[in-house]
Amino acid sequence: MIDLDHIRVFLAVAEQRSFVAAARQLSMTAPTVTRAVSALEEELGVQLLLRTTRQVSLTSAGAVYAARIAPLLEAFRRTTEDLQEQQGDVAGTIRINAPMSLGQQVLPDVVAGFRSQYPRVSLSIGLTDRFIDIVAGDVDLAIRISEAPRDKSTIWRKICRVRRVMVASPAYLALRGAPQTPEDLSAHACLAYDERSQAETWDLRRDGRTRRVRAGTTIAGNNGDLLARLAENGEGIALLPLFIVEEGLAQGRLAQVLPDCEAPEIWLTLYYPPYERLPMRVARFSDFFEAYVTQTRPL
Repeated sequence: MIDLDHIRVFLAVAEQRSFVAAARQLSMTAPTVTRAVSALEEELGVQLLLRTTRQVSLTSAGAVYAARIAPLLEAFRRTTEDLQEQQGDVAGTIRINAPMSLGQQVLPDVVAGFRSQYPRVSLSIGLTDRFIDIVAGDVDLAIRISEAPRDKSTIWRKICRVRRVMVASPAYLALRGAPQTPEDLSAHACLAYDERSQAETWDLRRDGRTRRVRAGTTIAGNNGDLLARLAENGEGIALLPLFIVEEGLAQGRLAQVLPDCEAPEIWLTLYYPPYERLPMRVARFSDFFEAYVTQTRPL
């Protein structure tokens, strides 16, 4: 009988191309990982990996085995979790992808609270500020902050609007002067927040009129915390979600610019693959997350 744990260990080594990295990923010791792979090779009667002092690589048989067994093992995992949930047992793994700033500032408390209620659920969390292919990326749930969703191939759930503000350091405003109108921004360094780190256009509404401002001609970045720190350092004016800069505003490291101007709405949204039925563990996490960001710590 083939041991499924040995297969899981082999797949981790195949993915990482390293026994040490696989051991770190699996929270095991390297010798334990080595013994598990050796036991699987003995059970199959086939060498799956080539080991040298410098690297680990798959044999041709190992590559074929990994390619065929990985989706079967994943289907086995999901089927087991679905069966458990049908019996009312909220368990299994949720693969989550979230923006970097939100993940660092908000998710730790969400995860702690959720795990205290559902200790049999494990979480695999990846952080990135770019949009991902949720289906190809094998993700159960993606959290995004963006304009209203347009993607029709996934299921999405709008949670709440996310307020944005323009900010700059007091030192920058003292040196360059505080803008009084949106037109004044053309004489300032406006920092762009773009997933591809490219220049962007701010559509700012004031007194019923919309003005367009070009940002990112000097600095553009794809991470809100980075741009907030750059603004604190006097590099220019940034348009960012309030939750990223509220501490800097409260402590005086940042000051709000043109508070009567409104930028287009952005939303905190949950994206799902095209499930026929949302897994219970994913539904419970979604509800917990929504309650946290709308009641416990409103964004």
